[in-house]
Amino acid sequence: MDWLIALVTLSAMEIVLGIDNIIFISILCGKLPVALRPRARSIGLLAALGTRILLLLSLSVVLQLTSPVFFLSDLGVPEAVIKALDPHPKSAGHAGNGAHADVPQQETTPGADETADPSHEHDAQLAVEKPAGKFGDDEINEIDAVSWKDIILLLGGLFLIGKSVIEIHHKLDEVGHHEQASAPTASFVSVISQIAVLDVIFSLDSVITAVGMADQIWVMVTAVVIAIGVMLVFAGAISEFVDRHPTIKVLALSFLILIGVMLVAEGIGTHFNKGYIYFAMAFSLVVEMLNMKLRAHTILPTKSVAAADASTAH
Repeated sequence: MDWLIALVTLSAMEIVLGIDNIIFISILCGKLPVALRPRARSIGLLAALGTRILLLLSLSVVLQLTSPVFFLSDLGVPEAVIKALDPHPKSAGHAGNGAHADVPQQETTPGADETADPSHEHDAQLAVEKPAGKFGDDEINEIDAVSWKDIILLLGGLFLIGKSVIEIHHKLDEVGHHEQASAPTASFVSVISQIAVLDVIFSLDSVITAVGMADQIWVMVTAVVIAIGVMLVFAGAISEFVDRHPTIKVLALSFLILIGVMLVAEGIGTHFNKGYIYFAMAFSLVVEMLNMKLRAHTILPTKSVAAADASTAH
């Protein structure tokens, strides 16, 4: 029964993690002719499914992506800069040679954990082997160590921020030029290429989440397939909704900037609770929905008054 709980939980988590993917795909597909948009959405999501499954089937490669490639301190980055990136700086009493230094570490004999609880075996396999580091703090050592995962997340976050800012700029330029706003502005190949690049970024985050939440490969693959299936069903409705409401599109692009900042922060080793991001996104969306409803109620009476004035004039 544990596998069922893991499957349901992981499927829900994959759907949540896929929301930003759907938003990005919807915005990119909006630049294509209407007839090509469903095809591009399907190809983009199926490519995401393929990328996730391939990464899951090569877990050893994915886990090696978290191993340090180089250290910032070896490149001449000052220690003060590395410590400044720590989101939870320690006070003097919490330093490595402070109060906690007097607390003896509990030593374990080889094989003790394995005999105590076999369930730790999976966690031990998935755990990232942390280097000894040059600083007496695990979080600072994690910032100092740079892995391929950090590099991918950093570049992906910068790409997402840049792309979203450019899209917002283009959206603002379209104001007052409605005849050009509806015209296709991108080729099918360029849109699919950009979707493929972001699929790698979002898939990496999704797969690492799956690895940490489930034990069996088939559970991970099934959860990913379920999540992509749900996205395929609702991607069209989300895309049409975003296209119909310009303010929602700008809000969605702002969400992508926020997600890009989060990816950059993850890339430099500054971790924070993603729940705050998703809560902020949900809250902003609710406020915008209320604004849309308010605008609809404001426009209707205005039109009625204008029609009444016109009939009176005649």
